[in-house]
Amino acid sequence: MSRRSIQGMRGLITGASSGIGYQLAKQLAAAGADLLVTARRLSPLETLAAESTDLPGHVSVMAGDVTDPGHRERLVDAARDRWGALDLLINNAGVGAIGPFSRAAPERVRRLFEVNFFAPVELTRCALPLLGRGRTPVIVNIGSVLGHRAVPRKSEYCASKFALHGFSDALRAELASEGIGVLLVSPSTTRTEFFDRALEEPGQIGFDLAKAASAAAVAKQTIRAIRRGRHEIILTPGGRLLVWLDRLCPTLTDWLVSRYAP
Repeated sequence: MSRRSIQGMRGLITGASSGIGYQLAKQLAAAGADLLVTARRLSPLETLAAESTDLPGHVSVMAGDVTDPGHRERLVDAARDRWGALDLLINNAGVGAIGPFSRAAPERVRRLFEVNFFAPVELTRCALPLLGRGRTPVIVNIGSVLGHRAVPRKSEYCASKFALHGFSDALRAELASEGIGVLLVSPSTTRTEFFDRALEEPGQIGFDLAKAASAAAVAKQTIRAIRRGRHEIILTPGGRLLVWLDRLCPTLTDWLVSRYAP
């Protein structure tokens, strides 16, 4: 494990207009990181930059859609022009979908994979040369506990996070000899705009978001894991219990999930 200092870290964060990405940017800037952040919406990015002006680090913004190859290239070009290297890439942008698979149009799963899997994979591909020149560089993929154990009514979302999980594990092994770390972060339900922006049936959550973890808490744990050189973190006791129960007693877990999952 490579222990890392946040001070002076040069980082690129996607999905920074709200939620976990927004909090990651603020907390990293507060610790002295120099950041380039992106999301589709410019206004909240400008608010983030304004709120960060008095922090030790610096936040620059570039609005755009991370599923657009041209935007990904512009992000990496901007990082190259500014720093010549990257120490940190956080693939945080994501979208959800709630509802039975049997009622979903084919476009839903394709959009989920474009945002949740193909975009981070291709941005990582573009950024690898810069990461190779970084100081104890690390790629951080924001996954989900549902990338370890799937649940009903989120089948396609779970599939996209399982894919990101597998990609992260394989890439970690491939890049170990180059000194590039890969951290997979697996939150449970988090209080963000995620459910407001779900592709279908956004109001059908099925649980109390007031009991969910805050985006600030997820960001804090993620930054601690970056500092400590961790490879993977599952952020909640409930999430860890679900994962271990599925590994040890998959048949029981299938029954529990089919009966009690929201």
